[in-house]
Amino acid sequence: MALDAFLLILSMLATGYLFARLKLLPENAADTLNRVVLYLCLPASVLLYLPRLHPDWKLSGLMLIPWALAGFVFLLLSLLKKPCGWRRDEYAALLLCVMLGNTGFVGYPMIRALLGEAALGYAVIYDQFGTFLLLTSVGLYLCAHFGGDAMPGFKTMILRILRFPPALALIAGLTVMPLDPPEWIRHTLTSLSDAMLPLVMLAVGFSLRFTLPMAELRALTAGLAVKLLVMPLVAWGMAWALGLHGDLLRVAVLESAMPAMITAAVLAIAHNLAPRLAAALTGYGILCAMLTLPFWNWALTGV
Repeated sequence: MALDAFLLILSMLATGYLFARLKLLPENAADTLNRVVLYLCLPASVLLYLPRLHPDWKLSGLMLIPWALAGFVFLLLSLLKKPCGWRRDEYAALLLCVMLGNTGFVGYPMIRALLGEAALGYAVIYDQFGTFLLLTSVGLYLCAHFGGDAMPGFKTMILRILRFPPALALIAGLTVMPLDPPEWIRHTLTSLSDAMLPLVMLAVGFSLRFTLPMAELRALTAGLAVKLLVMPLVAWGMAWALGLHGDLLRVAVLESAMPAMITAAVLAIAHNLAPRLAAALTGYGILCAMLTLPFWNWALTGV
């Protein structure tokens, strides 16, 4: 990781956390920043970097890995549920927050910082065809199953996908976006994409919470270990088995090592699925990932 990018990440996390503690920004500041990223920065990154990818059958392997990892997480946590004594709501929160990584909001800027701009298009593939579709299908099913809601219909799920700005940018990037757009368009998209890292980290720092009762500490430890250590190792094996190499393999491993998706934690909290555990998995996960991601990046050196 470039030193300047790493220092920017840490400084923005600390600044956001300080702003929250000193109440220098409104309570909804993190939501506002996240919306700016969602509606402007993420779509700009998709439009800028996706058209640069050359069609390759190995991209299907990159799409498959997050789905295979979701199945692995389900089996592993199901096996650990009884011996670890997790409550039903703890188990549901772990499924959501471990299965769904923050491969967009945190993943895009981290991949860019760790691997450079050339790898960001692969991160878009992993996030949009993997994590995002998992969220809108498996994630919503888990919330309905454990939270007592009715499962949304197919039409509702399709509408949610089509209303998601990065998904619309994905469609545009695959159809009408030229490989070499006019300079003013490229400059605008680049400026918006460059703003993503500081905005995301400022919002994340503003949202960090670290309160958790001791009774849920074992579940938190298990969740973080699986999310940040076990999943990247398994993803590495999957990527190797699928014949991925270079940036394709690195992106698969690093995206699988991203901390829990904030949206997954929000869904767990909204459905009263161990809300303190879900919040802790995102808060502590982001901080721990600042150590584990450079480790995985170092381990992948030369691959």
